[in-house]
Amino acid sequence: MDFRSPKLHKILDTWIEEDLGDGDLTRFVLNERSASAHWVAKENGIFCGGDLVKLIFGKIDPKVDIQLLMKDGQKFEKNQRLIELKGSSSSLVAGERITLNVAMHLSGIATSTALLVTKLSGTNVKLADTRKTTPGLRIFEKYAFHCGGGINHRLGLDDAAMLKENHIEWSKGIRDSVRILKETIPWPKKIIVEAETPIQAKEAVEAGADGVLLDEMSIQTIEKLVPELRQLSKKTNSKYVSQSIVIEVSGINPNNLTDYISTGIDLISTSAPITKSKWIDISMRYD
Repeated sequence: MDFRSPKLHKILDTWIEEDLGDGDLTRFVLNERSASAHWVAKENGIFCGGDLVKLIFGKIDPKVDIQLLMKDGQKFEKNQRLIELKGSSSSLVAGERITLNVAMHLSGIATSTALLVTKLSGTNVKLADTRKTTPGLRIFEKYAFHCGGGINHRLGLDDAAMLKENHIEWSKGIRDSVRILKETIPWPKKIIVEAETPIQAKEAVEAGADGVLLDEMSIQTIEKLVPELRQLSKKTNSKYVSQSIVIEVSGINPNNLTDYISTGIDLISTSAPITKSKWIDISMRYD
């Protein structure tokens, strides 16, 4: 994530405006005294959001001193200190809820991702995310997925062309669609075809797709199909045939990841760490 991005800073400004409005009304009873506080984990997890915490507090009050005791992507245990803060009492109170919300949500995603990535450890299969994210939070949720050890799939529709069921139904089919895309989109962009049948998958490879996503296919079908797709990708009788096809599976139960390790696939894509993870419980305590 580019923490200098104007787009990112605009989002952070919106968060601060949403929570503070014209200012925290309790500031009138705090007398602007100097205070210190710390964050403590109330359960085990993978930390994510430290740099965002620093940016948010910096926008509220540049004089607040933040000491990160944990790096993004680092494992922590229950009762462990994560951050130490010093500054005016009103500033610490003002930034408390926003920063905790962000860090607890992102740490939850990172933790959930890490649990799944561990199941694939020592293999060539990578875990990828999807575009099933919270509107307005995609760059942050995908960053958390990355901090948990996963890899990011396309960020938006302009990252790569993915032909899904509706595209195939509403167009001239896989072969013509791939040809049109190869002649139209910028050359660095990839073309991925979501296949629901082995026939569609083979047609995608023969047409020259860069990647094939095998959607909700049985493990038995995938085991038989992958070697056939690899063989097709080696053919050189067409300028459209890819020589390094990426084979991805989706629509599987995250609890069954290990069943797919020996199938020869490259990626398993899942939305579960982002859509189904719980927030990690973290508290801010005043010294």
